[in-house]
Amino acid sequence: MLVIDDEIQIRRFLRISLASEGYEVLEASSGERGIELAATGLPALVILDLGLPGQDGQEVLSAIRREAATPVLVLSVRGGERDKVRALDAGANDYVTKPFGLEEFLARVRNLLRVPQWQIPGDGVYDDGQLRIDLQRRRVTAQGVSARLTAKEYEVLRRLMAQPDQVVTQGHLLREIWGPTHGRDTHYLRIIVGRLRQKLGDDPTEPRYIHTEPGVGYRLAFSLQGISVPTATLTSDHGGTTSKE
Repeated sequence: MLVIDDEIQIRRFLRISLASEGYEVLEASSGERGIELAATGLPALVILDLGLPGQDGQEVLSAIRREAATPVLVLSVRGGERDKVRALDAGANDYVTKPFGLEEFLARVRNLLRVPQWQIPGDGVYDDGQLRIDLQRRRVTAQGVSARLTAKEYEVLRRLMAQPDQVVTQGHLLREIWGPTHGRDTHYLRIIVGRLRQKLGDDPTEPRYIHTEPGVGYRLAFSLQGISVPTATLTSDHGGTTSKE
């Protein structure tokens, strides 16, 4: 795994903490070196600070994204909503604000390493015993009650399923589904998400499946364990195929 941060104390703390969990850690103190190591070191995860000297962290993130689908966890003192949205829209998989709790940070690291960046095909099926989602038939069954998805509900759910347990920004969903001029029309999205929650049997006050990241976007909280497809394979962002087992 690769840590890109100009603060030596932070790099040392992360190196020791991650090494104690059994991870091998590469370090870079600048964006330029970070981009180089991201390409040559093939890290399983990149931990990226935004406030880098010279090349800004957002530029580093964009450069990494042009070359690979490696998960990127942004670790930054920038806690504003715009900074978070910008980083997530640029391809970051998660965002942690400094100062941070070590246990939560390590849990987020484990989550990013555990959940591959899958592209769920259109015939994907999710079934955890209480909820069944059949994308091909645009139908969900929650605790025995079946409901058909509208076109917009289907598109939102399909995109959330493509990135399980990761934040998908409001702007991304709006631009992808409603079009490039609707990036700020969040009321459309709130209505669709509300309807989806009803059909999934989700309590909006204590959701099990669709979680709201206030001011940022939505996260679908289920694992790939319940997903099956007729071909028995899922296609990854790297272009290959992997058995769902």
